[in-house]
Amino acid sequence: MAINVTIADDSKMSRKSVMRALPERWDVNIHEASNGKEAILNYSQGLADVMFLDLTMPEMDGFQVLEHLHQIDAKSIVIVISADIQPYSQERVKQLGAASFIQKPLDPTQLEHVLHGVGLL
Repeated sequence: MAINVTIADDSKMSRKSVMRALPERWDVNIHEASNGKEAILNYSQGLADVMFLDLTMPEMDGFQVLEHLHQIDAKSIVIVISADIQPYSQERVKQLGAASFIQKPLDPTQLEHVLHGVGLL
């Protein structure tokens, strides 16, 4: 059974980069969100069993998305993919329930390792 995956990033190029990096053998339905509000909408529509989330987006940033998901006790597995590598940011996303943090630019090998680590492969 396919897993619903939302890729939330304001950059279409970054969303495509995540899509290309996903393991081919992983059975997923991919959904896109160009800002945090769309990411929350995707979650509320059941389209985000797994969410790849950028931190810097318009309308609602990744931290706000994580705070919202944390408040409603969401069951989505969130993996943050961001160029914001400050230790404070990485610690904050983990406190808000992110399963992992991957630094941009995205390395497909690291992504696969993270997916194994959180039990998705």
